[in-house]
Amino acid sequence: MTVVAQWDPADYAAHSASQRAWARELLARLPLRGDERILDVGCGDGKVTAELARAVPRGWVTGVDRSRAMIRFARANHPPAAYPNLRFVVMDARRLRTRGFFDLVFSNAALHWVDDHQAFLRGAARCLAPGGRLVVSCGGRGNAQAMFLAIRAVLRLKPWRGYFRGLRRPYHFHGPEDYERWLPQCGLRPLRVELVPRQAVFANRTELAGWLRTTWLPYTQRVPEVHRPDFIAAVCEHYLAQHPPDAEGRVSVGMVRLEIEAVKNLQPAEH
Repeated sequence: MTVVAQWDPADYAAHSASQRAWARELLARLPLRGDERILDVGCGDGKVTAELARAVPRGWVTGVDRSRAMIRFARANHPPAAYPNLRFVVMDARRLRTRGFFDLVFSNAALHWVDDHQAFLRGAARCLAPGGRLVVSCGGRGNAQAMFLAIRAVLRLKPWRGYFRGLRRPYHFHGPEDYERWLPQCGLRPLRVELVPRQAVFANRTELAGWLRTTWLPYTQRVPEVHRPDFIAAVCEHYLAQHPPDAEGRVSVGMVRLEIEAVKNLQPAEH
């Protein structure tokens, strides 16, 4: 991955309601029998992975994430005594290792952190049993555009611009045309690939700031910790000037999710 973020798993868990809601939408569409073997790529704090484990009581779920801090947090909060069919492993999404074992490879709100989606797809195809499914939702082309504009406006200001020299593109947003080309190349047959508009809704300005603090790490962590709250406050101020709260004080950010469903091609019959 291009960005090595220093995650605070507890803080992220407290400010990831939108990510969890979108994951539940995906889960609701999965026709699970209850005995599937599932790989959750980019499992983060493990909340969604644990929901998968509850949905397959006769199956097995493995959550993988590159962040050791996230995996420690996931293990501590979802112990084997409570989730006997669940385990968590440190693993890079570009280097998935298990071969031909899983019925489902699932990933939610993670792949836009990965700089090589084709490497992920090749690994996912190796992990899947023939006929197994890939289900992904991640940030897609045009995601959070208004928030990016607010951040860019602030980081150009004199108090902040020195921290952002040499900043490389921290996220990797793609469109359907990319995946429609890559999936067949990796032995996966596309079922659905589309950009889906979403709204991330925050109860108030404080919740918006919490989301920025916990998920926009490639920007916030360039600023020294002592000045970070002021930087986040400046971004919030700029964003809210253009996108004020509604009558109840709620703040919305327009998002775009890239949703992918595919199936691994059946192996040709031997003669």
